[in-house]
Amino acid sequence: MKVITSIQNPLVKSFVLLQEKAKARKQSGTFLMEGKREIELAIQAGYEIETLLFLPDLISIAQVNQITKQQIPLIEINKEVYQKLAYRDTTEGIVAVAKSKSMLLSDLKLSENPLLLIAEAPEKPGNIGALLRTADAAHLDAVIIANPKSDLYNPNIIRSSVGGLFTNQIATGTTAEIIAFLKAKNINFYCATLQNATPYHKQDYSKPTALVVGTEATGLTQEWRDQATQNIIIPMQGAIDSMNVSVAAAVLIFEAKRQRNFN
Repeated sequence: MKVITSIQNPLVKSFVLLQEKAKARKQSGTFLMEGKREIELAIQAGYEIETLLFLPDLISIAQVNQITKQQIPLIEINKEVYQKLAYRDTTEGIVAVAKSKSMLLSDLKLSENPLLLIAEAPEKPGNIGALLRTADAAHLDAVIIANPKSDLYNPNIIRSSVGGLFTNQIATGTTAEIIAFLKAKNINFYCATLQNATPYHKQDYSKPTALVVGTEATGLTQEWRDQATQNIIIPMQGAIDSMNVSVAAAVLIFEAKRQRNFN
């Protein structure tokens, strides 16, 4: 088993790049993640782990093997290297390098009566993570990101999703591609917007449905609003006319789940 004790090690430097640079993740087709739960969820979701690095002061080889349950190259590291690679202060001494997956619309496996969440151009990793957590809580068929502006393997997204990046089916595409996909699958799509919209709770989400949300700053583009099955709005009773996108999505998702008797 390899042991690395220097942050100047070329391998460590390459792993730091995976943590810090979307370009490095894209070029290598790999990403860095940390924490027992996240790594376990990624393995359960079929992600291929290339390398596991562990700090024996915090986690034993036996515990590492219990998490992976498969033969994966292990590298023992010291505290200095771990602190260089770890994104969080509270993780449990284990970091993994994993192969990223394609996120094609054509790869999605949908149920006969799917319920989807679509987010157009979300930028803030915290919001994306929260959307993924909500989608996991509601056990949606999939989350689709239109015109993505953030690399979904950004460590901030992995952290804020608490592993939800691995528990959801996720696809990306342009707005035009996604609208074409929805129409081909006969999926109604309801767009959350302030313009020409009806109250969200007056719609029927019991049939194949996609709920579409935009950014808090600019909302959804005209293309979505023009082609929606129906534009919907969450009525506001206070002085502020919008709410956090993940909160809005949760309101819409769980209304749809209520109409489906939480099935």
